[in-house]
Amino acid sequence: MEYIYYLTNASLTLRVVERLLCATQLPLEFTTVIHQINGWIVKVKLHESVSQQAQMNFLAFLNEVGTAYEPGIRVRMALWGLEMGQSAVDVMRRYQIAVVSHGKPDRCEIEEFREQFVTGLGYCPETLA
Repeated sequence: MEYIYYLTNASLTLRVVERLLCATQLPLEFTTVIHQINGWIVKVKLHESVSQQAQMNFLAFLNEVGTAYEPGIRVRMALWGLEMGQSAVDVMRRYQIAVVSHGKPDRCEIEEFREQFVTGLGYCPETLA
């Protein structure tokens, strides 16, 4: 099962990551977090062994915090490259997107990205709140 969602800010993205880290009934393959200028894209891939009830609960949660997202060709190719084992750095160079995290959900990577981005800009854009 794969889910790709658009989230408006970092706080919502962190909520999804926390949910994945705490939910033992969700057999996770990987999570990918991408930052774009207007928001965040989160892809979650679960093992096929996930129960239907756990899947429905997780989908309801995702629908509360974000919107189902159909990525454009550039983001789709980047997601595919990451899934095929390409390094995040190579994917970022090739497709000009900011891969914040790929693999096991990691709250620290998102917080660190947000902190560095805000420090570089000198203010906090709405998407990083």
